[in-house]
Amino acid sequence: MKIHLTAIIKAKQEHQAEVFEVLQNMVKETRKEEACELYNLHQGIENKNQFVFYEIWKNEQGLAQHNQQPYIQAFGALVDEKLQEKPQIYTTHIIE
Repeated sequence: MKIHLTAIIKAKQEHQAEVFEVLQNMVKETRKEEACELYNLHQGIENKNQFVFYEIWKNEQGLAQHNQQPYIQAFGALVDEKLQEKPQIYTTHIIE
């Protein structure tokens, strides 16, 4: 079953550019993954420090493999120092 994921990331003002660069690299690399169907990054209009990922994964195994990739681990290293808070992550299934 497909996994739909929304992640909300809030960068600290002074680290916004660095966080943005890391997130852009995640997009570039993640879109190459076989299990990735959609991986879009959004930036807040009113709050430029807020980023939102909207993702669709073919299955839970593909998402689990994604979370082990080095570029995702590199993002994890930023969380405590460069973000306002831990990312909010919502995993869902679409209701049709």
